[in-house]
Amino acid sequence: MRRATPTIFSILIPMLMTVGSGVSAARASADAAPMLGFSDAAATAQRALERRFDAELKADDQREWMRQMASQPNHLGSAHGKANAEFMLAKFKEWGWDAKIERFDVLYPTAKSHSLELIEPTRFTAALNEPPIEGDSTSFKTEGSLPPYNVYGADGDVTAELVYVNYGMPDDYKELARHGVDVKGKIVITRYGHGWRGLKPKLAHEHGAVGCLIYSDPHEDGYFAGDAYPKGGYRPADGVQRGSVLDMILYPGDPLTPGVGSTPDARRLAMEDAVTILKIPVMPISWADAQPLLAALDGQVVPRSWRGALPLTYHIGPGPAKVHMKIESEWTRKPAYDVIARIRGASNPDEWIVRGNHHDGWVFGAWDPLAGNVAMLAEAKAIGALLKQGWKPARTLVYASWDGEEPGLLGSTEWVEAHAKELKQKAVLYLNSDTNSRGFLGAEGSHSLQHLVNQVAAEVRDPQTGVSVDQRLRAAIQVDAFENPNPESQRVAKLAANGSDLPIGGMGSGSDYSAFLQHVGIASLNIGYGGEDEQGGVYHSVYDSFDHYERFGDPGFVYGVALSQTAGRIVLRAANAEVLPMRFGDFAETVARYADEVHKLADSERERTNALASLLDSGAFKLAADPSKVLLPPAREDNVPYIDFAPLDNALVRLDRSTKAYDGALEKAQAAGLDLSARQRSDLNGLLQGMEQTLLDAKGLPGRPWFKHFIYAPGMTTGYGVKTLPSVRESIEDRNWDLATQGVVRTAAVLDAYSKRIEQATLAFKSK
Repeated sequence: MRRATPTIFSILIPMLMTVGSGVSAARASADAAPMLGFSDAAATAQRALERRFDAELKADDQREWMRQMASQPNHLGSAHGKANAEFMLAKFKEWGWDAKIERFDVLYPTAKSHSLELIEPTRFTAALNEPPIEGDSTSFKTEGSLPPYNVYGADGDVTAELVYVNYGMPDDYKELARHGVDVKGKIVITRYGHGWRGLKPKLAHEHGAVGCLIYSDPHEDGYFAGDAYPKGGYRPADGVQRGSVLDMILYPGDPLTPGVGSTPDARRLAMEDAVTILKIPVMPISWADAQPLLAALDGQVVPRSWRGALPLTYHIGPGPAKVHMKIESEWTRKPAYDVIARIRGASNPDEWIVRGNHHDGWVFGAWDPLAGNVAMLAEAKAIGALLKQGWKPARTLVYASWDGEEPGLLGSTEWVEAHAKELKQKAVLYLNSDTNSRGFLGAEGSHSLQHLVNQVAAEVRDPQTGVSVDQRLRAAIQVDAFENPNPESQRVAKLAANGSDLPIGGMGSGSDYSAFLQHVGIASLNIGYGGEDEQGGVYHSVYDSFDHYERFGDPGFVYGVALSQTAGRIVLRAANAEVLPMRFGDFAETVARYADEVHKLADSERERTNALASLLDSGAFKLAADPSKVLLPPAREDNVPYIDFAPLDNALVRLDRSTKAYDGALEKAQAAGLDLSARQRSDLNGLLQGMEQTLLDAKGLPGRPWFKHFIYAPGMTTGYGVKTLPSVRESIEDRNWDLATQGVVRTAAVLDAYSKRIEQATLAFKSK
C-alpha cells in the first residue's frame, strides 16, 4: 500500500507548510459539508461523537501493546500467539465488549529440517538463518521461532542444475525460451518482486522444474534501495523473506476444507487431493546465500532488465552450478485463535459493521501485522469508553483479530465460511487493515464506499504537517504526476487538483478481506498509511521487530493514531448513519473505465498479433538478432477475433442511469433532512445491505469457483494484484476468445442485477 516515496516526501514538506494557515478553514469547511447518509442534525451529533472518540486515542497505548505482543515469536500455533489472543480477549472484555475466541484447526505444515548446498563446480553450504543484529533486542530471542521457509511448498530431496529465471513470471519464461533454455528437470532460482511469491514455484513446476529457490536481491529491498539494517531500515545480507506459497488464487484458507469452516465436524480432503498445496519444494534464501549460487552459473548473460544489484555478472545457466536442496515438514493441524468481540446495536442489531486485522506474524511481526492490530485495539478501547459514557451504536459492531493470515488467510476465511449464511443476511461492511506506518493514506475496496473514504480523509489530520490526510495525499498525487507523467497519473492528478473525490483502488488479495468481498459479497475496504517508512526491507523476516518499527516505521506511533481515527470514523459512521453511507455513481464510473480498458486490451492484442505476424513473415527477428548468440523469434500467435462487447456496454448504460437516479434521490432526501419513515429506512437499508452480493455469480470465476465476484479478483498471474472485470480481462490475456465472450455475458448479468437492486432502492425514497 505504498503511495509515495521519500523523494516525494522531501518535496512535499516545504510546500505543505505554506498552506498551514488554511488548516482551520479547511476543517471548518469539512465540518460544514453534508455527511453521507446523515441529516444535518445527525451529522452534527456524529462529529461531536467522533471528537470524543479521538480524545480516547493514545499513542502510548499502541506502543506498549506492540512492545508486549511483538516480544516473542507469534506465528500460528505458537505459545505466544495464543497468549496474544488471550491478552486481547481480556482487553475487549475490560472495555465492555462481548468477546470470545473462536478456534479453527487448520492444516499448517512447519519446517522440521531444510538444507541447501552448491555441489558443483565448487562447494558451498547455505546458512539459511538470520543472525542477531546488535541494537535489535528481539533478534536475540528467537527461541520457539520457525526457520525461514515457504509454507505449503512440497517436501523434497532434489539435486539438479540451476537456472536463473529473473522474477519467475510468465514473460520471463517466454524470454527464456527465446534464449533456447528449458527448465525441465532443473532447479530454478528467482528473485522476489514483480509478482506474488506463490506464482514463482507454481510456474516453475508448470514448466517442468523440480525445485525453486526465491531470494531477496538487494536491488529490490536491500542496499540498492537504502542503507541496510541496522544503519538504515533495508534488508541486511542475511535477511530472508518468509511467506506462503499456497495457491490462494484457487482458494484461500485451510487447503483441506475449501468452502466450509474448518470446524471439528468439517469434511476434510485427503492431503493429496488439496490442489492449493504445491507439488515441488520451494525455499526462500537471503542474498548472502544466493550470491555464491548465482556466481557459479554460466551460459548466456541475462538481458539487462534481469540484472539485480549483486556484484557479479548475472548468467542464465543451466549449470555448471548444481545444487542439492532438501526440505522436510511436519504436516499437522494447528489451532487458529480468532478473537471476536461485539457490541449489540441499539436499533438495528441485525445489521453488522465488521472490522478486522490479523495478529499472527512470521516471527515477531511488529509492522506486519501488529502495527495495524494495535491501532484496531485502540479503536476498540475508545469505543468502549463511549459505551461506558452511555452511547450505543445503532448497528452491531463486530471487531475481529484474525489468526493464521500469513499462511493463507486462514482465520478470516474459515470464520467467513463458517458464518457465511448469517454474514450474507446481516453484514453491511467489512473494514480491514494490516500493516501501517508513516506516510500517506492508502485505500482500496468497493467503490460504493469511495465517497465515504474521501469524506473521512478530509476530517483526519496528518500528524506531520497539520493539514488533512486528504490534502496531503492530493499534493503527493499532483507532484507524482508532474515527476512521473503518464495518462493515469495525470488523470488522477486532475481529480486531485479540482477537488473531486480521489479514487480508491480495486481489491485483489493478500489480506483478510478476500473471503468477505470475493466469496460472500460484503462491501469491503482495506486501509492503511505508508510510503515514508523503511519497513519493506524487513518484510516477513526476524528483523520485523519492535526496535526496527520504532526507528523506521512510525516513530511516536502517530500514524497508528491516524489509522485509528480513520478506521474509527468509517466504523462509527457506518454504524450510526440513517441511510447506509454508500454512493453508486462512483462505482458506475469506475466500472465504465474498466470496460474501456478491456475494449482497448482486445484491440491492442489484435494490433500486436498482426504486427508480430508481419515481423515473423519478413524474417525481421532473425535479421535483427546477434548471429553469435542464441535469440529465437517469438512464437506465432493465432489471430484475434472481434469480441461482441454489446451486452456489457448495454449493461453499463443501465448502470449509469440507475446510479445517477439513486444518488440524485439520496442528495434530494438529505437536503430535505432525510425525512423518511421507519419503514422507508428499513426497506432502503435492507436493499443497500445486500447490494454487493448482486455482483457475485454463483458458479464463480472460470477455473476457480471459490472466487465469485465478477468485478474484483486477484489475478491468476498477479496474485495479490487485482484484476478488474476478471472473467473478461483474463480470458483476453489468455487468448481464450470463447471464454472472453462468455465473460462479457456473465459480467453484464451481474451488473444488470446490481442496477435492478439500485432501482428498487431509489423507489424506496418515494414509497411512504
